Amino acid sequence: MWYNTKATELLGIDYPIMQGPFGGNLSTVELTAAVSNAGGLGGYGAYTMSPQEIYEVDKQLKAATDKPYNINLWVSDHDIPEGGLTDEKFAKTIEQYKPYFDEVGIPLPEKPAPFHSRFENQLEVILDIKPKVFSFMFGALSADVLEQCRRAGIVTVGAATTLDEAVFLENSGVDMIIASGFEAGGHRPSFLASAESSLTGTFVLLQLIREKVKIPVIAAGGIANGKGVAAALALGADAAQIGTAFLATDESNALPIHREMLFSDAAKYTTLSRAYTGRIGRGITSRIAKEMIGKEENILPFPLQTTLISPLRKAALDQQKWDMILFWGGQIAPILKHTKAKELMHSLIEETTTYFDDLKA
Repeated sequence: MWYNTKATELLGIDYPIMQGPFGGNLSTVELTAAVSNAGGLGGYGAYTMSPQEIYEVDKQLKAATDKPYNINLWVSDHDIPEGGLTDEKFAKTIEQYKPYFDEVGIPLPEKPAPFHSRFENQLEVILDIKPKVFSFMFGALSADVLEQCRRAGIVTVGAATTLDEAVFLENSGVDMIIASGFEAGGHRPSFLASAESSLTGTFVLLQLIREKVKIPVIAAGGIANGKGVAAALALGADAAQIGTAFLATDESNALPIHREMLFSDAAKYTTLSRAYTGRIGRGITSRIAKEMIGKEENILPFPLQTTLISPLRKAALDQQKWDMILFWGGQIAPILKHTKAKELMHSLIEETTTYFDDLKA
């Protein structure tokens, strides 16, 4: 059957369907458990969380499902230069964003406090709680850490946006690779070259990786229904990861207006932008994202740009200035149909089964 793949065998799941793990407080225990309980692999994005918060979430996940689930972290969790953020750089950014702060009538923010990486401490938690699956983005793990994961029975999954990154990840000793196409919503997890130069589409990237890499590959980006899953499997994927379609369900922690936007006409237009976080990510096109094209040199490094934008985003939400907000979403959003995670999973399974059954008929 179509669902018997290397991925289902390795992950211990019934169907090769994975829910994309959302960072930025968009993941929920409810959504992750719903996908896992329906036979897929739920995912929880934890890169913004403290070690203690990850412990707590894992406890809740274990209570909500006895099935495998995925916890996701970012290997590189900041882009701040060694000398820190200079006053000159901050002043230029403030000058560029001042009209937006003036428009919503709030004071300009202070220079963000220095950011200290949390990844090493978060990693200790992963090795301690031992989720079935640990996925990571924006880099590779050391051979020592991968060996510790292996000994703990944790399946490791790295994200690649280019063939070079996929080969690098395989050589590092990872168990599986996500082929992340540029259609996907959220951040582009490039790590060997700039995100701007790593914009291959999912199905091309999948085929390139499949030619050169022996370990299982997961297709991600531009997949939201059973035909998309079937296409990924036909091109050699061992599983499909679906983000935007699950983000749009009631079980995610996306704001009601965010979910509404994903089902609106606005979702036809998406933009890759650094304007909101300092790293390139895809969301529904906003006025700020459009106006910042070509002015990226005065955007703060990740995650200091997020800190800067946070009060502006809150004020824009309060004042319902939706065109100032980047609502994360992929290019596939206009075909979304389901608002319940369980219904989406059933539909994905049913449509994929029907597609492959029809081929035999």
